[in-house]
Parts: sequence; structure tokens; C-alpha cells
Amino acid sequence: MDADRPREPQDPDGPHAPGGGSTPARPRGHRKPSGGRARYLAGIAAVVVAGGAALAVAFWPHEDRAPDGSTPDGGSAEAPVRDPSSYPVSKEPATVPSVREHEAARGPGWKPGEGSRVVVADGELADEGRLLARELNVDYGGEAEPERGDVRLDVEGDTPGGPQSYELRVADGQVRITAPDQAGVFYGTRTLKQALRTGSSAPEGVIKDAPAKPQRGFMLDIARKPYPVDWIEDRIRELGDLKYNQLSLHFSDDQAFRIESESHPEIVSDDHLTKDQVRRLLKVAAERHITVIPEIDSPGHLGAVIKAHPDLQLRAANGDTPRGAIDIANPDSARIVDDLLKEYAELFKGGYWHLGADEYPALMAQNPEQSYPQLARAARDKYGQDAGIEDLATGWVADRAATMRPFDRTLKVWNDGLFADTRVQPPGGLEVEYWTGKEIGARPPLQYLEEGFKVINMNDEYLYYVLGEPQTFTYPTGERIYREWTPLVLRGSEPVAGRWNDQILGARFAVWGDIANAQTTDQIAEGIRMPLAALAEKVWHSGKPERSWTEFRQLADKATTEE
Repeated sequence: MDADRPREPQDPDGPHAPGGGSTPARPRGHRKPSGGRARYLAGIAAVVVAGGAALAVAFWPHEDRAPDGSTPDGGSAEAPVRDPSSYPVSKEPATVPSVREHEAARGPGWKPGEGSRVVVADGELADEGRLLARELNVDYGGEAEPERGDVRLDVEGDTPGGPQSYELRVADGQVRITAPDQAGVFYGTRTLKQALRTGSSAPEGVIKDAPAKPQRGFMLDIARKPYPVDWIEDRIRELGDLKYNQLSLHFSDDQAFRIESESHPEIVSDDHLTKDQVRRLLKVAAERHITVIPEIDSPGHLGAVIKAHPDLQLRAANGDTPRGAIDIANPDSARIVDDLLKEYAELFKGGYWHLGADEYPALMAQNPEQSYPQLARAARDKYGQDAGIEDLATGWVADRAATMRPFDRTLKVWNDGLFADTRVQPPGGLEVEYWTGKEIGARPPLQYLEEGFKVINMNDEYLYYVLGEPQTFTYPTGERIYREWTPLVLRGSEPVAGRWNDQILGARFAVWGDIANAQTTDQIAEGIRMPLAALAEKVWHSGKPERSWTEFRQLADKATTEE
């Protein structure tokens, strides 16, 4: 866990040490019983590797035989010895996402046995160590020297794969996971966990792994459809196991405002999350190195705010009141949105913030200046006679960015919140989340790339799970993502040129609640399981997958289903 994250001692997943401290290491000969876990006995096999002598240990269940056919003798240190050359060369572990590189070796591999521990080189890895120990049903040994049968976690220097990379080494009867930062160590533990789930053991050898894309995310619309806290926590755990590192929460829209507010309690819907519940979610996410990205969408999609403040409603010249649109010429509109941004910036302390900015009805009209003359006047008054409503809307985004500047966040906007050839320029450093080319005046993704924006792929053709399948939406499938989509496919099904790859920072899968009761939360969880697995594979790797879809689906079923 990062040093600036909350250091609350207990993990929500299972038992913890009394008093919130680390579980004390027991003497090596006095392990606690492992409950319903099958009893394991240790067998020792001396192996020779790479021109030198080394000691490797395999652990086999009490009722099983050692790989050479002999039976372990109750776990004594004098278990049968086996020539390393008699072992087959190890195979790459079967995981989702698959690992980037595996250096095979001969040896028994590793799986947890009686006496195995997870130990850490530094106390800052205690959260990762405790979590893995619980998952493997072994002891957490704290900051101790590793012994036979142990897993050791360590943050150690730089690696060519970057800050999210890791190395997992199985040799000499131990597993060693090292990485340049804690996130990489965590990803290594996910690989170990899945390798044990899908195979009989973690294979001998060295894994060197790193993601192709730095941002790998899931977005949940909790404004249109509320979700139980436990359901969201379960999704966070699944995301962590798939090495996702972002969760976006869209919690304000026309239908509801779903998080407790002290600055404007009048806008909060009856069915909402308390701030304590949000803190709980943030803790679970932080333990899995997932950044939660909040979104208060404006100046559209603010129906819940307008319900409590009807004076902020945008009105057309003919008297129409477009749903969810606030009047950005009214100074009170900016004041209330800024109040909310400042309040929730104190709750969500991650490095990202989503400003929204999509689907502002005034700019979806055939003739915006004629339909909304008050906005046209405000634009000219503020930015000069040649300015239009697009300038006013761009200035709105720039002003909200200025509100967030003291909080040091990387800011995101939807692609249809930025316009071509405006007198007012958007603030620097914005990341564009490209979702559609279907709106009036929508621009192709190439224009944003050519203008220098960094882009997140949220292609609504593949990555939008819209409840009820309204308009032209259909539920995305893992197979389509796996077979057809890559991060370069930003709009429709055609990719942009490969030279833009570095500007595309990653992708996010989104669940939108347009027809909220179209599916239950259980149906949603099952419906998104394979798409999330497929997307995890495609953002961790560049290039064509080696497995067929059938093979991948079978693997994902095994790798992502908790026993």
C-alpha cells in the first residue's frame, strides 16, 4: 500500500490480527492447523540449475505421491530426492491477462504447503502480503527472511517494464515477487494466485511482465441505477484480480445524485451512498491499487441538481427546458457546481477527476444561437464579438478545471465536450475519453490525436453495456472484444494508425443505467464478466492473442471464478 493511503489495519476480505497489528510469525515448527484446507506435507528435491547447485522444494498433498512416484514421509526434511533432469521443462502459467514473458526451467514448481508463509522485505508491503496470505490460506510472516516454501514480496529498483511491471521467480522452493513499486508487486501476486487456480502449481522459472497500457478501467453509472455497496466491492475485487487499476463512478445525473453531501444536502437522492460507505469502497480499491475516479458531469446531466434549484434550468427561446441542462450564463450555476467539486475533491483523493462536459443540449440543437440567444450574448460579452456558444461551453470546462487546479488532479472530459476551432482554448493536460461519433457535430478521434490530446478508448460499439439496450446499443460480448477490438479502435470498428498508439493511454468498460430495471445486479455481474476478462487481456497485451476465443473463455471461467 502506498504510504499516503489510509493505514487501516484490517482487510474487508477476511480475518486479521487482534488489535489491528500484523499477524505475529509463529516458530517454524509450530504452524496453526489449516482448517478445511487439504493437509500438505513437504518433499525435498535437490536440483541443479544453470551450472550451479540449488535446492528446490515441492509440496504435495498428504494423499498424493511425489512426482517420482514415491510418497512423502510425513513432511520430514529427509523426503525423497529427485534428479532435476527428470522434470519436464515448465510451461507458461495460464492466467488472465496472460503474462508477457516466461523463462522456462526444470523443477517441481511451487504451491502452498504446511509451513508456507508470505513474507515481505518492507512493512509497506504488509497489505499486499496479508491479502495474499489469506487467499493462499497460509501464514503471514511479516518482515522475515524467506525459508523453504515461502513467498517473498519486495520493492526493488527499476525494471525495463516501467512502474507497473514485476518479476515473479519460482526457484529453490520459494516464490519471489519483485517490482519497482507496490502496484507491480500486487500484480505479481495476482499472477501467482491465478497460476495456482488454473494449474497444479506455479511453474518453475521466471516471469517478467508489464501492461501494454497504463490505464485499465471500469466505469459504473450509479446515478441512474443504485448498487449495493457489497456488489461494488465484489466488482473491485474482480477488477483487482484482472489487473485493472481504475474504477470510475458516475454518481450525478438527471435521475439522481447518489453520494451524501454536506454543502448541498438538498440535491441528494433518498437512495444514496454515505461518505463512510464511499470511504469503505476507497479502502478496498486502494488495497488493490485501483484508483477511484469520480465524475460530476456538467453542464448537462444535472437534472438532480436542477430539481432542487429550478432557477438554474436552461430555457430555450421557445420556452423549452432541455432535461438536465443548466444555464451556463447564470453565475449561480458555476457556484453550485464548484461547491460540489471542492467538497468531493476532499473525499476522493486519487490522481484523476472527470469533469464530464458531454451532451450539452444547447450544442446539440440545429441552430444553437437562435435557440439559446442568452447563451450567445453571454459568449460575446465574455469572449468578444466573434465568440459563440461553443466558446462559452469551452470556457465552462476551463473554469471548472481552474477550480480543480489546487487539488492537483489529472482531468478528464468526454470527447463531445471539446470543439474544433474555438476562440477559447481548453485547458492543457486534459485527457479525452472518446466514446462516440454519433452526436451532432461529433469529431473523429484522429482530430483529437492530431491536436495532441491523450485519449482513453471508451468505444461505445464495444465497451458500452447500456441497460435495456436503448437506441442502437447492444450488450457487448467478450468474444467481439477479444476477436475484433484493440486500443486503436476508437470509433466504430476501424482502427487509427499505429503511430498514435502511445497517445492512447488505455481503455475503460462502462455500465450505463439508461433503463435501470432491465437487469438485476446479478445479471449485470454475469453479463460483464467475460467482456471484462477479454478487455483485461487486450489492454495488458499489444498484438493478437495466442489463444482461440474458445480456449480463452474456458481459461477465463477457471481463472476468474472464486472457489
